[in-house]
Amino acid sequence: MTSTPGPARATPAPPPAAAPDGRRARAGVLAGAGAYVAWGAFPFYFHALLPTGALELLAQRVVWSLALSVLLLSALRRWGPVLRVLRTPAQLRLLAVAAAAIAVNWGVYGLAVTTGHVLEASLGYFVNPLVTVLLGVLVLRERLRRAQWAALAVGTAAVVVIGVDLGRLPWMALVLALSFGSYGLLKNRLARAGAGVDPLTGLTVETGVLLVPAVAALVWIGASGRSTFTAGGADHVVLTVLAGPATLGPLLLFALAAGRVPLTTIGLLQYATPVLQFLAALALGETMPASRWAGFALVWAALALLTADALGAQRRRRPRAAVPDPV
Repeated sequence: MTSTPGPARATPAPPPAAAPDGRRARAGVLAGAGAYVAWGAFPFYFHALLPTGALELLAQRVVWSLALSVLLLSALRRWGPVLRVLRTPAQLRLLAVAAAAIAVNWGVYGLAVTTGHVLEASLGYFVNPLVTVLLGVLVLRERLRRAQWAALAVGTAAVVVIGVDLGRLPWMALVLALSFGSYGLLKNRLARAGAGVDPLTGLTVETGVLLVPAVAALVWIGASGRSTFTAGGADHVVLTVLAGPATLGPLLLFALAAGRVPLTTIGLLQYATPVLQFLAALALGETMPASRWAGFALVWAALALLTADALGAQRRRRPRAAVPDPV
């Protein structure tokens, strides 16, 4: 007996993907842009704090960042995550090493600004994405694609060209790139260990670790008669105290952006900081000979290679559009 075929049942369509929250994404982009613009404007802020030296500037940033963090944690009643970190030796060790890395970064950056080497500081942050890729190879044993190797080779050539122009190794730029890259790597290790530490908690613990040496430095500077905290009057005191929000604010904006926009967008936004620092250096009167332009052009070529490769890899990772089953 032959059965009569019934009507073919259509394969149920998958539920439509949720539409992206445009306002949330726009807020994330604005927050990220705000963070990178604030970091890019640091040369003007630190220049306004002169004659404060690099060591005093570093110590003041630690003290006032910690003071603001303590106020925020108390107002928000969020001391629990900090206490959990303090009771977890593995997390505390990683954050202590991260604190050392960021202290080196802040100190050398302050030295670059206060001694008129903002161009070299901007070079450090241009080179930072290349250093991050290199640390991935050396520490995380990651394998690089050909475009990434080419970007590293061009970046190395740029450092050589700029070194020849300066007549010395651009050590400030390299230390800034290495210290910030190491800081990011340590935070990555913390996240991979399943110990997500929010930015406010992390900065509180890191500045807490640095508090004793920071206070010791301020006492030593004051005892030697070189403290500038009150030397410039009330305006200078206010500018110095603002080192707390100037340090903490961009970090919190960045954390807001990181949770709302793709990493590729964050990767593109990050170039705003060294571009603005570069322009700030020119505005502050630093000279840029033709030979140094050539070195920076090589750095920008290396970053273009790296960015193009990252965007290509992102496109390849996107899932292919679903093909309907044949009826």
